[in-house]
Amino acid sequence: MTTELLNPDEQVLEAPRETSAPEAEARNPFLVALGERVRTLRSRRGMTRKAVALAADVSERHLANLEYGTGNASILVLLQVAQALHCTLAELLGDITTSSPEWLLIRELLEHRNEADLRRARQTLAELLGAGGDDRARHARIALIGLRGAGKSTLGKRLADDLGYAFIELSREIEKFAGCGISEIHNLYGAHAYRRYERRALEEAIQIYPEVVIATPGGLVSDAANFNLMLSHCYTVWLQADPADHMTRVAAQGDMRPMAGNKEAMEDLNRILEGRSAFYSKADLAFNTSQYPLDACFSALRAQVRKELMLPV
Repeated sequence: MTTELLNPDEQVLEAPRETSAPEAEARNPFLVALGERVRTLRSRRGMTRKAVALAADVSERHLANLEYGTGNASILVLLQVAQALHCTLAELLGDITTSSPEWLLIRELLEHRNEADLRRARQTLAELLGAGGDDRARHARIALIGLRGAGKSTLGKRLADDLGYAFIELSREIEKFAGCGISEIHNLYGAHAYRRYERRALEEAIQIYPEVVIATPGGLVSDAANFNLMLSHCYTVWLQADPADHMTRVAAQGDMRPMAGNKEAMEDLNRILEGRSAFYSKADLAFNTSQYPLDACFSALRAQVRKELMLPV
């Protein structure tokens, strides 16, 4: 006898039945795809529906509804089903890296590797697939990354003048392509459109300028495609700063919004920094701008960049 779910809401689910065409069309496409993945994984494991239901501690009726795309299961139930099928929740939900045997084999090779191994694997793949840029050309394009208020624009302009390179603020280039401000892009067109403009602006900067310093938007690292493009074609420098300095500098630029409700704003900033630091750390060079006043900060950055790029100091 199968074990029934304790949740009373799940007991009212009816056994799967033949659905009419209108009913089939009305089913949520995500739930239908999810059900197909459950069936595929169950078949791949050679397990009956009853066996999976028993292992997942759900009713066979509920599992059948899930497989037919008519049952909207909770996250906990999906986790139980994933464990019964000996797969990750990501695989059950349709993570692209679980979509084929080759993806799964690659994941297996990379699983539990340290950051240094993963970095080497990424760089090797980029070279193998032709996604990596020429190293000499890459070193002639310097991309500054980091949160707003880190000093990307101020130090970037001075660094470009010192090197005799062009200087670009990528946010301004994005606005030129869109014909409106950054906030308007998000409000009118959404985040996906913004990322497309960001990609277009970055591609053009790489194509047009053989020698350039690029001040990038703080969130560029959040998009894997755009971040990969930048890492492949630019020497990246992470400008770090203490959270308090980020807040003070942004306020000095005339934007007082971050200072409203200072405690909450600081907590938000720390969360953003924590979430992005793992990506920022992929930069070729990290430099803390909170350690010096402006002139000394630029002198130290200039010396470090020139040393790293083997340019005369």
